[in-house]
Amino acid sequence: MSLSLYDISVPAFQRGLDVLSHLLEQGVAHAQAQGQDPAQLLTGRLAPDMYTLIGQVQSASDAAKFGAARLAGIAPPSFADTETTLEELRERIAKTQAFLSTVTPQSMDGQEEREIVIRPGGRELTFVARDYIRGFVLPNFYFHLTTAYGILRHLGVPLGKMDYLRGAA
Repeated sequence: MSLSLYDISVPAFQRGLDVLSHLLEQGVAHAQAQGQDPAQLLTGRLAPDMYTLIGQVQSASDAAKFGAARLAGIAPPSFADTETTLEELRERIAKTQAFLSTVTPQSMDGQEEREIVIRPGGRELTFVARDYIRGFVLPNFYFHLTTAYGILRHLGVPLGKMDYLRGAA
């Protein structure tokens, strides 16, 4: 049996978002244990030209919701990118997961050859659905998830590989 578009997208997004929420929880717990304000984590970044932790969480959320919506041929929810607290970031993750739970295998499966056109940064990119998920969406999603992990590690949060692999079968 081959994997379907749904199989390689929605469950991966759901698991990754669960991991992201866990990483944020670990960050809060660590900051509190150190007597620090957890809000200090929000502006952490790995390099001056990279997004902060806030931007990484927003971007992971966007990759999941836009990716699933485009593959299913439905409209994604709109989030304003106004999160300023860790709790608001966790709420955004929960809203993204709630949207993903509405996406069905039937809306995606059999659509592997459907054309998907996106316009990032003012340029137009055209994919067939199977290449869009494998070559664009999943790498983008995991980049932002991994970078959020890296920011928290950089800020001293004691995370390990198993925190990242949490929930992997």
